[in-house]
Amino acid sequence: MINSLSIGNVELSNNLILAPMAGVSDGPFRLLCREQGVGMVCMEMVSAKALTYKNKKTNALLRTVPSERPVSLQLFGSDPSCMQEAVSMIDGMDYDILDINMGCPVPKVVKNGEGSALMKDPKLVHKIISACVLASSKPVTVKIRKGFDDGHVNAVEIAGIAEAAGAAAVAVHGRTREQYYSGKADWNIIAKVKKAVTIPVIGNGDITDAASVKRMYEETGCDGFMIARAARGDPWIFRRILDQNNDTKPPFSEVSDMLLRHAKLQIEWQGEYIGIRQMRKHASWYVAGYPGAAGIRGAINEVSTYEQLKEVIKSKED
Repeated sequence: MINSLSIGNVELSNNLILAPMAGVSDGPFRLLCREQGVGMVCMEMVSAKALTYKNKKTNALLRTVPSERPVSLQLFGSDPSCMQEAVSMIDGMDYDILDINMGCPVPKVVKNGEGSALMKDPKLVHKIISACVLASSKPVTVKIRKGFDDGHVNAVEIAGIAEAAGAAAVAVHGRTREQYYSGKADWNIIAKVKKAVTIPVIGNGDITDAASVKRMYEETGCDGFMIARAARGDPWIFRRILDQNNDTKPPFSEVSDMLLRHAKLQIEWQGEYIGIRQMRKHASWYVAGYPGAAGIRGAINEVSTYEQLKEVIKSKED
């Protein structure tokens, strides 16, 4: 169940993977998850078009540090030539795996024919993956969903196309685009994909603890486990799964120490002005479920410096 995992020529120490999450899986958070034992971290998705246009803001999303590797860099786009050009531009950078986003449900991405909208066009899917594989010296993986909606459930077809186009692995989120993150993930579609392809299949959706990892493996036989929302404010989740521990998050004193360390890393990464504002959402996730969380969140949303954040958090330990 928890094993090493090979994706192309990249060997992961274990098959737990931090999912790519826009505005969440930045450098500081990836580092904390690696420290808690996750086998691989994924960066926030990057626009191929923005890369080729040399958008300065995009460069910040490409930053990595050696201690977080192995790391997967995720691109999104709908034009094969643009995707290929973007891959050629970044191929020498410090990441280990190139991932293609074909699962993002966000309207502004979908309306451009990108993300999960690509699942409606299997021929284009093949062209994009083939183009990226041709340009990349690193293994190429693809992240997909169950389908675009309940009337178009085609994850098995898309996974087969990905394998034929040269993808080294496929991650499957068991929800359609229309579901976004609501309802229950359909793990049966992950099982069907696993039976249909020979490349590694990574299951995604409703993994919250060691018990759910075990259930997903028993129901799907998948090769790896990708964790997204359950990791927000809880980098310890990977350690608990590795230790087969189904306990909840640690005592608040430990949470506060991790939160403040996260804040320091965020400031080092982005400077105090932006870093603290980024930490507001992370801090809200960290304190969720603890007594007085609503009041803490309200106070956190007013802070603008590290010292103010520390004062708020430490005052709640008493």
